[in-house]
Amino acid sequence: MAEEGLPAEPFLLFAEWFSAAASVGLPEPNAMIVATATPDGVPSARTVLLKGFGSDGFRFFTNLVSRKGRELAANPRAALVFPWHPMQRQVRVEGTVSELSREDVRAYFDSRPHGSRIGAWASRQSTVVEDRSEFEERYAALEDEWPDGVPLPDFWGGYLVVPEAVEFWQGRRNRLHDRIRYRREGDAWKVERLSP
Repeated sequence: MAEEGLPAEPFLLFAEWFSAAASVGLPEPNAMIVATATPDGVPSARTVLLKGFGSDGFRFFTNLVSRKGRELAANPRAALVFPWHPMQRQVRVEGTVSELSREDVRAYFDSRPHGSRIGAWASRQSTVVEDRSEFEERYAALEDEWPDGVPLPDFWGGYLVVPEAVEFWQGRRNRLHDRIRYRREGDAWKVERLSP
């Protein structure tokens, strides 16, 4: 990956790489690791699905009172990793996080399958349950209550990760990997090559 010809900002290169990952048939090319931390620095990470990106950042949706939601409320910073191993590619993102508008959340929630919308209500994400039947019974009761429309839960929302740095890693022979980092400087991006 030569520096010449790289776009001036990372979203165009991300769009190219994302499209390539989708076109080669990778399962869930939008799967990303989201890492958060408590205010005192205890980290946690999990896989979620990217649900949109653009020049404003990267979007995903989740339960706001889950562990990740609580950590983002207290420490609104996150790191993302897109591990496209079969292509020997990885993209890392570090940035600040803000909640998406309720209008954006509602539009996405209403586009989800009926069962997924009920599942959002049935799951008290990250809390301990006695056994699986507790969750399944709650789901069945809600399915009876809402055979058609499902209201948007107050505790369900979305996040925008606004990147401060985006790193593109391309595997090469003999560990001579390409690592290109875009680092935000004011309203512009500085492009840097990192040693592999």
